[in-house]
Amino acid sequence: MKEYDVVIIGGGIHGAGVLQAAAAAGHKALLIERQALASGTSSRSSKLIHGGLRYLESGQFALVRESLRERAVHLRIASELVELKPFFIPVYRDTRRRPWQLKIGLWMYALLGGFDAATRFGSVPKTEWPSLDGLKTLDLDAVIRYHDAQTNDAQLTRAVVNSALGLGAEIAMPAKFTLATLSEDGVKISYATSGSSVEVQARVLVNAAGPWATQVARAVHPAIPVPDVDLVQGTHIVIPHPVTAGIYYVESPTDGRAVFVMPWDGATLIGTTETPYRGDPDQVHPLPEEEEYLLAVVRHYFPHLSALTRGDITERFAGLRVLPAATQAAFDRSRETIFTTDRDARPRVLSIYGGKLTGWRAAAAHVMQRISPSLPAAAAQAETDLLILRRPT
Repeated sequence: MKEYDVVIIGGGIHGAGVLQAAAAAGHKALLIERQALASGTSSRSSKLIHGGLRYLESGQFALVRESLRERAVHLRIASELVELKPFFIPVYRDTRRRPWQLKIGLWMYALLGGFDAATRFGSVPKTEWPSLDGLKTLDLDAVIRYHDAQTNDAQLTRAVVNSALGLGAEIAMPAKFTLATLSEDGVKISYATSGSSVEVQARVLVNAAGPWATQVARAVHPAIPVPDVDLVQGTHIVIPHPVTAGIYYVESPTDGRAVFVMPWDGATLIGTTETPYRGDPDQVHPLPEEEEYLLAVVRHYFPHLSALTRGDITERFAGLRVLPAATQAAFDRSRETIFTTDRDARPRVLSIYGGKLTGWRAAAAHVMQRISPSLPAAAAQAETDLLILRRPT
């Protein structure tokens, strides 16, 4: 039976990050992915590497600081994949937040980001409003401009895995995890691939299965704690009417939620929604009412697109977020990642619930810190904040 220090379940961005971090630390690591890299949520996100401006309102300052730090790291190590973009926040007569409130928030954003060049912000002069892709100017009081970054989430995930493979990590794909059996010193993992069953031994199993993390945790014996979490569906649509000036951060005219309208591959990507989901994660798909909700946003802010219908949508996709179970709306909940272990000392299983695309590297570092007592001594090969990520070929 082959032995590993760390076996990871799930080939999304967090599983990729842990694989890279474990290999960089000199450990023998294996990633088990059921379908393809980034086949779940990590190819269905809003494609943003950002600090999370809106999280300032809920007091999540540590999360914003960490995200801005990670954004800076991405711009340095993944320049082929992550690009700084101008973001525009239009403020109308009936917009809930006034320009002065947004500027205070952006000043805090800049402070938490260390006042580097990427944190600059200001107002767009009225003379430049006609260049903003046909943005509605009726009752427009101001347009605030700041910067965050955009990426191709699936390509970023593959780049991180390629980096890990270059450090000696291994991958089993397609391979379906079936069972994990705990012993005092580790865990025996069973998975199926190419019609045969394979068993491997690991010091630690890392459950990075995203929306499927609860299912994976329940396949561990003896049973381990499983937190109470909710799945929340986020849908995006693509329309063949490109915006080119930058990314628009607007409020839904129906409920005030934040929605992004973004350039994407010569078209426009709009998202996202937040719909409670209680079905099989494999069956998630955009709902007609979600598509209508997003189209209403575009029609409201871009009058020349007022005739848009669902028939104009050229691409649609839905992904699932994992959030702490709660009664309040998903938009208002914490975005902090939940980490659980089967035991406090020398854990054999660590599960990741939730997390954001921007924070994958920080999450992986946290995982390695938590499981380090269970791992043998090893000679580090690299630091993940120095490993250059290349666009996959």
